[in-house]
Amino acid sequence: MKGPKKELGQHWLTDRHILGTIADEAEIQQADTVLEIGPGLGTLTSELLSRAWKVIAVEFDPELAAKLPGQFPGKNLTVTTADILSFDLDDLPKDYVVVANVPYYITSKIVQKLMIARNKPRIAVLLVQKEVAERIAAGPGDLSLLGISAQVYAETELGIEVPKRFFTPPPKVDSQVIVLRTRSEPLVPNEEERQFFRVVKAGFSEKRKKLRSSLAGGLGIEKAESEALLMRAGVSPDVRAEDVSIDDWLRLMRSLNA
Repeated sequence: MKGPKKELGQHWLTDRHILGTIADEAEIQQADTVLEIGPGLGTLTSELLSRAWKVIAVEFDPELAAKLPGQFPGKNLTVTTADILSFDLDDLPKDYVVVANVPYYITSKIVQKLMIARNKPRIAVLLVQKEVAERIAAGPGDLSLLGISAQVYAETELGIEVPKRFFTPPPKVDSQVIVLRTRSEPLVPNEEERQFFRVVKAGFSEKRKKLRSSLAGGLGIEKAESEALLMRAGVSPDVRAEDVSIDDWLRLMRSLNA
């Protein structure tokens, strides 16, 4: 087996206690199908197979994908060589579970894919860069576009921290699990989703500026109009985008359309 490929963001985690804790945070039931993204050497796969009815492992690296089935003879494991970003989630059973040690460089894209899919997971447990996990779970005052994009569709919770020394090779930063429990109904109705994110993206377009300025620039309106919009929605024009709650963004969107 060759070493981890830097260009694919491969960092191996082999500590059995940590791997078991990550699997436990997915709340896997015996009848569950688990989608594992990037199984790598199969160390986490082993923990998932001991808990779930079936594991579907999607691995981008063809060398790793080819070797994985032979490690688990007789187990209900399906290995697919594919880019997870092009994998069809509609092929999975309803209420499937996702568990993954996610390459840092595609974390945001994976979160977005899972959260806006027609067939969403019941729960997703992702080991990501610690700072990114904190951003996804943050509340008003530290909210980001990524955090809002996740929280509209899921309840978020921080899980186990994994210091960089536990990986081979060690990454430059520590990691942490983010747990996403899909909401039965998103916080933003489907018919308002597109306009909602248009307004949110406008607000974050110049996030260092106060909201009256960033919203004006992002929506292509005058500052006076932006300020009036904010006042109608009951949001202070002097706050910044990271201070605004999802409920506030909803009121802003609806005030813009009023």
